[in-house]
Amino acid sequence: MSKRTLSTRLHTPIYVAIRTVLGAMLTGDLEGNIRTARALGRAYSRIEPQRVRRTIDTLSVAFPDMPEHERRRFALLAYEHLFQLGVEVAYTPRLITPSTWSRHVELGDLGQAARLMLSGRACVMITGHCGNWELLGYTMALLGFPMHALYRPLDLKPVDDWVRRTRERRGLVLVDKFGAAELMPRLIAQGRHVAFIADQNAGDRGLFVPFFNRLASTYKSIGLLALNYELPIICGQARRLTPTHDGRHDPFQYRVDAIDMIMPEDWKHQPDPLFYISARYRRALEAMVRRAPEQNLWLHRYWKSRPRHEHAGKPMPRAMIEKIRALPWTTEADIDRITDWSARDAAELASRPPKPSRTVAGAEIPTVDTGT
Repeated sequence: MSKRTLSTRLHTPIYVAIRTVLGAMLTGDLEGNIRTARALGRAYSRIEPQRVRRTIDTLSVAFPDMPEHERRRFALLAYEHLFQLGVEVAYTPRLITPSTWSRHVELGDLGQAARLMLSGRACVMITGHCGNWELLGYTMALLGFPMHALYRPLDLKPVDDWVRRTRERRGLVLVDKFGAAELMPRLIAQGRHVAFIADQNAGDRGLFVPFFNRLASTYKSIGLLALNYELPIICGQARRLTPTHDGRHDPFQYRVDAIDMIMPEDWKHQPDPLFYISARYRRALEAMVRRAPEQNLWLHRYWKSRPRHEHAGKPMPRAMIEKIRALPWTTEADIDRITDWSARDAAELASRPPKPSRTVAGAEIPTVDTGT
């Protein structure tokens, strides 16, 4: 029996076990389950000190002026948030309904974004792994803004089918990213909104733009989609709210905001429109993290992939510096920090031992690490 066959046969039993655990959890008290989840997050951080250290190091890049004890505090809170998020995702279909959503979701300044989405014009909506990205799409679809969200199918097919069914009941259609290239043009022609989680590392072939003043590999596909079809990009976030000062507190309370809107007229006269779009939505993702660093998924290795000039041990090209300088929000201090980080990353790459090569059918093929 192959490993693949064994894994497939286990899909249904594992699915039943997951549904049983979730069912038991949903019969209990939400606030109590959240407390338990956060306690499990704290326990996990104690048994995974290396992951916590990596999280603190990532925070030090994003917030270089933040004291070490504050970075540690945010790192531990981020693990509590991650475990709490698991409970909230399970409760979302029950709590976020046409009659009850307003108890749990506060709408921020969404007027312009809502008018745009109601106009019949297709839009691109992006968010990051900060706050509750699942709730954002679910709530917007429930409020009458159905959208198609690009995602990677889960390995367990019964679980994947169940997740798709529960989300599609409220108008959030999940689109397999491996077949999205053919489907996207049809959706756009129909005026459908498409959604992406856009903060992951896009690999060595991505477009490198500043993210917390360090070059980060960013997906070209979002900018190209907006350029080719002249689509507005709405950068949104669902951020968990803290208890109020007068003691009122709902354990499941979020605020949905439009952090930025990037319109076709914004990039029309830019020297490099694709670079501008990618850098601007990365800037919006950065703003989301700054609003709630304790709710960010810091496990992502945002700066793992590096541009060609760093692999070659060369300084940042003048053309790239000028592209960054042309961004309206960039200061000379920002450029100094970006170039400093690039020099440090190039030096770090140069200090690594060369990767081994492997031979296939007589041809030498370099080993490439494509992890994110």
